[in-house]
Amino acid sequence: MLSTAAAASSAVVADVTDEAQCRAMVAEAVRRHGRLDILVNNAGRAIGKQPHEFPMAEWRAVMDANLTSVVMCSQVAYPEMKRVGGGKIVNVASLAAVLAMPTMAAYAPSKAGVVQFSRVCAAAWARDNIQVNAVLPGWIETDMTRPRREDAAFNERVLARVPAGRWGTPDDLAGIAAFLASAASDFITGAAIPVDGGYSFAV
Repeated sequence: MLSTAAAASSAVVADVTDEAQCRAMVAEAVRRHGRLDILVNNAGRAIGKQPHEFPMAEWRAVMDANLTSVVMCSQVAYPEMKRVGGGKIVNVASLAAVLAMPTMAAYAPSKAGVVQFSRVCAAAWARDNIQVNAVLPGWIETDMTRPRREDAAFNERVLARVPAGRWGTPDDLAGIAAFLASAASDFITGAAIPVDGGYSFAV
């Protein structure tokens, strides 16, 4: 039976590209709630440039936001989850991990790294009852994708390729995130699950 009691929640503001702030964030969450059971790594940044146009400073900025943050937060969360007998880590990657456009020179490799890091952690931490999975959103209505949606030609191409005939919404990701964070997914780890309305297989 599902409980109807309201879950306690609180916010901790942190820059997840800074290791000290990642450690402080997890420590504060544990201080407030006594334990850490679920980590969702969802920070992201995109800079649209082709490979030959990328300054190294911008490359590092994208990698730090999209991949290094996942590594640092997962490392800090691991001992807390191990201490309480297990946990769930859900890493938000992207379809760009497997499909790329010319201007995804940093974004696509960073998200591919998230998928592979998820698998490495899944293999390493299964013995500690920690499941680690990745979600691969397709074209979702967010602030980051607004310029794409406002580009009429690009918007038409997306709608023509998605069998569902629409862009996804943040709510479309909620179900898979809740599933991967729950006991229903206890025997699923190292998976990379597209949430894209069929974009990745449609032609």
